[in-house]
Amino acid sequence: MNQTTPKGLHGSKLRATLDPKSIPFATSADVPAKNVYAKLQPRAIQALSLALKIKGNEHNIFVAGEPNMGRTYFVKSFLTPAAAKAKPPCDWVYLYNFEDNDRPIAVSMAAGRGRKFKTAQQKAMTHIRQEIPARFEKDSFQQKHEAMVKKFNAKREDLFSRMDASAEKESFSLSLDDDGVLTLSPIVDGEVVSDKDFDKLKPAVRKKLKAKGEELLAGVSSILRQINQNEMDMRDSESLLHKEMAQVVMEDCFAPVKDKFGDIKRLAEYFTALADEVVENVDQFMPRDTSLAGLMPDGMQTGEDFFSRFEVNLFVDHGKTRGAPVVTEDHPTPFNLLGSIEREAEMGALYTDFTLIKAGSLHNANGGFLIVNMEDLLTHPSSWEGLLRALRTGQSRIEDPVDPEQVRARTIQPEPIPLDIKVVLIGTDENYEILLYNDDRFAKFFKLKAHLQHAATRNAANIRNFISIIGQTARESDVMPLTREAMAGLVDFSSRLAEDQKRLSLFIPLIRERMIEATALARMAGKKKVDLATLNEAVFAKDYRANLYEEEFMADYDRQVIKVATDGQATGLCNGLSVTLFGNYEFGLPHQISCTVGVGHGGILDLEREAQLGGPIHTKGMMIIKSYLVRLFAQDKPIVLTGSLCFEQSYAGIEGDSASGAELASLLSALSGAPVNLSYAFTGAVSQSGSVMAVGGVNRKIEGFFEVCRRRKLTGKQGVILPADNVVNLMLKDEIIQAVDAGKFHIFPVKTIEEAMLILTGLKCGKRGASGKYPLGSLYRRVDDRLAELTGLAVPGDCRK
Repeated sequence: MNQTTPKGLHGSKLRATLDPKSIPFATSADVPAKNVYAKLQPRAIQALSLALKIKGNEHNIFVAGEPNMGRTYFVKSFLTPAAAKAKPPCDWVYLYNFEDNDRPIAVSMAAGRGRKFKTAQQKAMTHIRQEIPARFEKDSFQQKHEAMVKKFNAKREDLFSRMDASAEKESFSLSLDDDGVLTLSPIVDGEVVSDKDFDKLKPAVRKKLKAKGEELLAGVSSILRQINQNEMDMRDSESLLHKEMAQVVMEDCFAPVKDKFGDIKRLAEYFTALADEVVENVDQFMPRDTSLAGLMPDGMQTGEDFFSRFEVNLFVDHGKTRGAPVVTEDHPTPFNLLGSIEREAEMGALYTDFTLIKAGSLHNANGGFLIVNMEDLLTHPSSWEGLLRALRTGQSRIEDPVDPEQVRARTIQPEPIPLDIKVVLIGTDENYEILLYNDDRFAKFFKLKAHLQHAATRNAANIRNFISIIGQTARESDVMPLTREAMAGLVDFSSRLAEDQKRLSLFIPLIRERMIEATALARMAGKKKVDLATLNEAVFAKDYRANLYEEEFMADYDRQVIKVATDGQATGLCNGLSVTLFGNYEFGLPHQISCTVGVGHGGILDLEREAQLGGPIHTKGMMIIKSYLVRLFAQDKPIVLTGSLCFEQSYAGIEGDSASGAELASLLSALSGAPVNLSYAFTGAVSQSGSVMAVGGVNRKIEGFFEVCRRRKLTGKQGVILPADNVVNLMLKDEIIQAVDAGKFHIFPVKTIEEAMLILTGLKCGKRGASGKYPLGSLYRRVDDRLAELTGLAVPGDCRK
């Protein structure tokens, strides 16, 4: 096979560039406002659209995407317009349960009526508390009360007169003290006999008087019982009079509330129970006896305030909600998400009632959409369990989360509220898989996956959509207008983020960061708009703030502390490229990869693996290299040698197979004795067939080697060899493109290891002929001969002549 030296790429192939003239808007302020996410995220939009049409609690959504993709913003930007077209959900109030005060009742009503009902009942009850005592003071009531008292007093006096008459007839004096104790004293010779004088009487007289008194007492006891019954009747009549008055006040004062809200289901029954409670407890509305006021501290309560039972707990208020609610819960604790029952302290004790039931975001979003970040939710297992329980039962039950070891305090059991809600969980693909495989309930209640793609195809339609996003982001972030050139620069910057000339990154928050920082720099420079120069300055400044470690590495290259040659030749050496990540800043570094071979049976050792610094993918790359040698050179003889491959001056872990091409090049150089041109660095993974396959981080790798060469002065012979499949990923900095166009730096795409070795060594690899030999002078012939020599030295007579 004839091999020709691959040609280097022109500067125009090293990045995609948008012509600013293709943008029809002079500045970002001229870009019309429209939501284009549906065109850039079709999978996620389909899932969200489907959720809007499916009723029930099972088809909730999990939005899967990486951080910095604007996941929450994306969801809200879609749901908010759709929710605005829906009808606002109903209000919910909790009311006192007059039959079982530990089980407050929940009542729903149209949006806005909850607050009106609360206000109306509060005013009515305030009026009633004032009106009942006032009615008792009116002349009409006092007259009825006096007439009733007079009637019973007259009957009492009549009964007393009958008792006195009976006693006087039998010569006894009768008296009744304030405690109702009846005393009979005999009358002797016209004088009432006292207890002392009674003892002085003759026994016979005492006996006679005592018997007569007992007979008289038995006779007046029936009258005495009539007096007591009269007292009870008077109290009952008085209570009935009070209740009748309270009933009248209730009918007068509470009628407007009943007329206005009586159409609401369950309120008619509640109003009846409330009226009965007021009438039955009318004494609570009476002015308190102030004679005991000084014995207790002012404002001291002895338990639940009686009148609090007539309050209305406005649990969920949608009076100002327009459309269905879209609620984002940023701190999903059990209380914030699921609601809570609060408590108040009174004299060292904690108590609660229905007025202390507080809604969670689950209730505020009921009838609409609840957005929760999955990672936040998983930090509160009780919240996750409570959310799943609510979705399973279709209702929200507010309970006290009690530690099993904690003494349970007195609580209440509010009536559960039915749910009609769509829950949107936002997380990563890892979150989705963990939940899917470890929690069977997740798949049951989150059937829709809205998968966010990290990039979109760079075509004319999507560029227009991307420009719309730039305009929308500029308006919402209050940044300066961006010029046409700056907007084109952002499109190119998006492709650099995507590391693809034919794709646009959808990590919109990162684009927004550059816009905000460029605006700040423009203001500092006194500009009125953000131009391309300012945008490039913002990008450079972002890298400068994060590249301290890169600068320190470059200083080590400058001082030759890290030894990587950028010119000359060496046998068994090759410059490889790696990517290092510190925080959120990624940069490329060149490494010297060395190989030694000799006689022996040890095979090729991966020193990184032996030192436990190599990861499994790197180890796999080494195994592929060995398989490659077997395919080419072990068809007519065994491969018997000892050798090693090593990343020089590497003291950290190495993972990935992107250096396997450079490792193979150093190995072939060591076997053949052909020196490698160290003006080049090589990145690319190699297959068993010798194909050079695409790798990641190619832009940073090229820029890292270029920076080392630039600091040492460009010779015009330096460059990078990379997989041809990675050409589409090139989005290099302007300085590299300028150097390539000026012939000071070169970038060679290769498809096979043979093409790479031709560039690195200047030798063609050759192809095995009919005789089974590679052509004389070819790289592979030199490798094949050396392997035969090593095999013969290690196993004499075992090698073919």
